[in-house]
Amino acid sequence: MTDDLLNRLERFYDAVPRDRTAVERHGGLELFLRQNTPYPFYARPVLGGPAPTAADVAAVRARQRELDVPESFEWVHETTPGLLPLAEAAGLSVLRAPLLVLDPARLSADTGPARIVDADAPEAAADLAAISAVAHIGFGSPGTAVGDGGTAERDAALNVPDGEALARQLADIRSGVRAHAVAELPGQGAAASGLYQRAGDVAEIVGVATLPSARRRGLGGAVTALLARHALDQGTGLVFLSAASADVARVYERQGFVRVATACIADPA
Repeated sequence: MTDDLLNRLERFYDAVPRDRTAVERHGGLELFLRQNTPYPFYARPVLGGPAPTAADVAAVRARQRELDVPESFEWVHETTPGLLPLAEAAGLSVLRAPLLVLDPARLSADTGPARIVDADAPEAAADLAAISAVAHIGFGSPGTAVGDGGTAERDAALNVPDGEALARQLADIRSGVRAHAVAELPGQGAAASGLYQRAGDVAEIVGVATLPSARRRGLGGAVTALLARHALDQGTGLVFLSAASADVARVYERQGFVRVATACIADPA
């Protein structure tokens, strides 16, 4: 792992939320506050700034409580190693997620039934609703084990995005900022999904999920491989992702990803 790689990742992490957040600085930390999106954001170290302190962590948490937003922090451990003991001393629970980078030479060619969502297709809104529902059910049952959540639960969670939200999602796809993929089973519809978000020549694959009832069929891997291939075809020079656990990381390793660091996500225990 090189310093250049870590620096590229840090610049990506800093750039991605800025088009849809307000930013507050608290010492060595920046707090991103959502605007024009339903998804909450987090605090992370200031790019090129001073090392965060315990006082910075306390100040951010106080501000998050004041605003009634999640007390969440994200960072790369190898870049900001001093933040882990501070977060734990503050009583936060820290997920240490394997951070993996794609080796294009090892990228799997098997994309199975996965396909990229076309923003201009008539079914684009339905595809995006299905992707969101699959993610909701899939992340509600973490891990790789086969479970009970299936198409009935997915359909109950369907929520077609409204005009403004849909327009923003479609604009992001058309501009290349994001790409979504879905894998369908015959007669059952969407069973796995994911997306990547891009800043410059770096893309992060996120939100890869599979319905628990459809696991162990290679669908999540197929979605990941297709997103990686699509990102490369669009001129991306670096593709990476974070895995929720070592078991999940092995799924990505089979698609050509290699572990290079640890992504930390801290929330109240």
